[in-house]
Amino acid sequence: MVVSFLLHTGIGRSLRGGRNVGNVSRTGASLMSKVQNLPVSDDEEGIRLDRWFKRHFPDLGHGRVEKLLRTGQIRVDGSRAKSSTRLEEGQTIRVPPIDPKAGVQNPRKRKFNLSREDISWVQSMVIHRDDDIIALNKPPGLAVQGGSKQSKHLDGLLDGLKFDAPERPKLVHRLDKDTSGLLLLARSSYAASKLTAAFKNRSIQKTYWALVVGVPDPRAGQINAPISKRGAAGQQKMVVSNLDGPSAVSDFATMDVAGRRVAWLALRPHTGRTHQLRVHCEVLGTPILGDGKYGGEQAFIEGVPAPRKLHLHARSLEFDHPRGGRLYFEAPLPNQLAETWRFFDFDPNSRKDVFAELNMEEQ
Repeated sequence: MVVSFLLHTGIGRSLRGGRNVGNVSRTGASLMSKVQNLPVSDDEEGIRLDRWFKRHFPDLGHGRVEKLLRTGQIRVDGSRAKSSTRLEEGQTIRVPPIDPKAGVQNPRKRKFNLSREDISWVQSMVIHRDDDIIALNKPPGLAVQGGSKQSKHLDGLLDGLKFDAPERPKLVHRLDKDTSGLLLLARSSYAASKLTAAFKNRSIQKTYWALVVGVPDPRAGQINAPISKRGAAGQQKMVVSNLDGPSAVSDFATMDVAGRRVAWLALRPHTGRTHQLRVHCEVLGTPILGDGKYGGEQAFIEGVPAPRKLHLHARSLEFDHPRGGRLYFEAPLPNQLAETWRFFDFDPNSRKDVFAELNMEEQ
């Protein structure tokens, strides 16, 4: 594990305010009719191959995926694979031409089972929409994908975000259930492939805000602490593992402090490991407020608003639009977290770019 305290120059550049690329129209034929070779992004590491197809091609039935695997038409890095194959970052998945008559449900005939309330709720999360992408401000407590204990999740609400498109949008990255903030969706297979590659190549700049218990010393730097999963099923958590853990790197900088009790951190992950920022904040000795999983009792401060809520928020994204141009989005804090920010006399609407300020000081 390495914790260094000199920020690399160049990581702090950020645009001020949103920048729109104008109206972009979709091109002709669907890429579903061609062979595609799609990369596995860093935040898809470890998921099953069938779950990857569910994420990127939700209208392709499980039976059809199994048949394509049996006949060798779907391959991972050129080799045959099974639906249970666990994917690794950087692998390439061959997706064959898909005949819409051969077991793929026509998205135009898809039956919606969402209530008006569900549709209204998920559409209220939208902060940007164009022909290729949707940007959401996900609330805390909403899982991105389903599981054995998830009765409601974003993946099950995506039909409510079709709007005028023939396809339901596709998930291209994820946030933890209890993490709020910016989440990107692709409205076409073309946009999905471009955004997935951007996440893999780490050309998308992600900035998170967190309130942590204590103040890191020093107050800015970089954490390089590989992490891997440990524990029995149902009790698993990520731990620092220098022996077999994949690389996990995060920048951190202190935005403000409330004495020695609480610090407001800006965090920029260079990799997308599960629970990366939560583990890295614990490595600093300053667990995220409300994160009992990694901080134990130290993570709780009674008497503050929402003491048991995870105070971690995906604040901004800066990235290249699939059709060209650079975009920057910010997501406001959810009300419960904003109340805690104000409790400590922090400004929940701050536009401060602490990374850019630190880079100016270094020059």
